[in-house]
Amino acid sequence: MITEDIIKNNEQIRTYITKADEALVALGYTEHSFAHVTKVARFAKELLLELGYGSRKAELAWIAGYLHDIGNVINRIDHAQSGAVMAFRILDNLGADADELSTIISAIGNHDESTAYPVNEVAAALILADKTDVRRSRVRNGDFSTFDIHDRVNYAVVESSAKLTDDKKAILLCVTIDTEISPVMDYFEIFLDRMLLCRKAAEKLGLKFQLEINGQSIL
Repeated sequence: MITEDIIKNNEQIRTYITKADEALVALGYTEHSFAHVTKVARFAKELLLELGYGSRKAELAWIAGYLHDIGNVINRIDHAQSGAVMAFRILDNLGADADELSTIISAIGNHDESTAYPVNEVAAALILADKTDVRRSRVRNGDFSTFDIHDRVNYAVVESSAKLTDDKKAILLCVTIDTEISPVMDYFEIFLDRMLLCRKAAEKLGLKFQLEINGQSIL
């Protein structure tokens, strides 16, 4: 059985994550290294556990979350599909069960908003975990004067949190934006497609998706 520890301690996987993030640094993208993939993996796992999907399915979500961005080492374009193929090779060589392997690579291959769809519960959890990771610390450009809209919108996020509501009927993303850095409309220009995808993913899990910006309910 493939476990979190096996994945975390695999040097090949760690190298792919590192090199994929280096490629995105060169392209000017926000942080996609261990901080991001670990946060995504944990959120996806904890969400499925809270919803009662069982420890093994939750662990599959963790594995998918940890591996979901390795395809960036090949190219940012179609990185979800590239990453799914890479994950298949890695996990198959580690002796993963075919059914579990299929679930993981389906989730990875369907997480990027250009082609994404919550094809299963693991994919839904991965989408929600990935698309709600919005934070200032992901911006790596240290020169504010050269910020593009992506840098500016991410840097404007003073605080964000995503959680299952107490009644377990909705995923709530709360974002605090410094509107002197970026107006709320810029946030929507960058993230609206992602938020609508989160709505689909939440529905797959029998939930609603709610977005709150600066204390105001938006979705």
